Amino acid sequence: MTTPRTEHLVLTGVLTAEEAAQTVRGILDVQRADGAIPWFRGHHLDPWDHTEAAMALDAAGEHEAAARAYEWLARHQNQDGSWYAAYADGDAADVTDRGRETNFCAYIAVGVWHHYLATGDDGFLDRMWPSVFAAVEFVLELQRPGGQIGWKREEDGRAVEDALLTGSSSVHHALRCALAIAEERDEPQPDWELAVGALRHAIRRHPERFLDKDRYSMDWYYPVLGGALTGTEAKERIERDWDRFVVPELGVRCVVPNPWVTGGESAELALALWTVGESDRALEILQSIQHLRDPATGLYWTGFVFDSRAIWPEELTSWTAGSLLLAVAALGGDEATCAVFGGDRLPFGLDPDCCQ
Repeated sequence: MTTPRTEHLVLTGVLTAEEAAQTVRGILDVQRADGAIPWFRGHHLDPWDHTEAAMALDAAGEHEAAARAYEWLARHQNQDGSWYAAYADGDAADVTDRGRETNFCAYIAVGVWHHYLATGDDGFLDRMWPSVFAAVEFVLELQRPGGQIGWKREEDGRAVEDALLTGSSSVHHALRCALAIAEERDEPQPDWELAVGALRHAIRRHPERFLDKDRYSMDWYYPVLGGALTGTEAKERIERDWDRFVVPELGVRCVVPNPWVTGGESAELALALWTVGESDRALEILQSIQHLRDPATGLYWTGFVFDSRAIWPEELTSWTAGSLLLAVAALGGDEATCAVFGGDRLPFGLDPDCCQ
């Protein structure tokens, strides 16, 4: 095993170089020999969290391991461009949820673009382009006339047309990364540009087109994290619900009013804060969740119920560690991570209500 590259993953009150390396090794220990990264060994893999963990490996210089994760996706992609929602312990032959969720499927574009920026590997981009293209086409089949993205296809092929704001915001980010890949390959996709513009317009101007999940913190910050809201709009959204979701010195609630803070949501909020120039507050959020770190493995507990002072659920998830490492990498100036989440070289698409 290589020594993880952690100089940019050192952050006061969050990670030392040794702790960062331990966290990276914790994710590597979860990864199967075939490249799959389940939540933890014995639990399931979903394509979104698998990709998030792979991106964290790239941020730490573990490019070979990250490439194997993306190659797992390419090998096991369904003929329609999708992946299933859950595979037991990352075993592609043991599917436990045959739904095909749009945001899960789109996220490969974010990971592939991140890996390319981290490595400059043109051959990798060439090999992964068919998978990215097919995944985007699958996702856009579920785009509604109002721009929002339908949640998923059921096992029987039925399209679920209800749209989730968090999922659509993640898809917005993925479509921009897919467009960047297409531009890098000199294969313009004007239909994708129209699709991402319509999606951004829906997120910015038409909340009624999405299911009401206002109680969930992800619906609060994901339009910012996914790049649909920027500048003043983004900052105003963050300020509006800060006191609803942020529990000082403990982290971010998953859902109000439940007394439960979660590491993944906290790290993602920190990354969203970084995108709008709020690095000091991002640091404070990351510092606040160090009570979730397991010193034996370097991984992080999923969440903490603060009224009963209990870890719950009792699971150390690869994606929680991955989201934290990505937030730290952005704050530490990792070029690829900053470009992917900061929006450099990512086209906005043709939003009729925005001049950017």
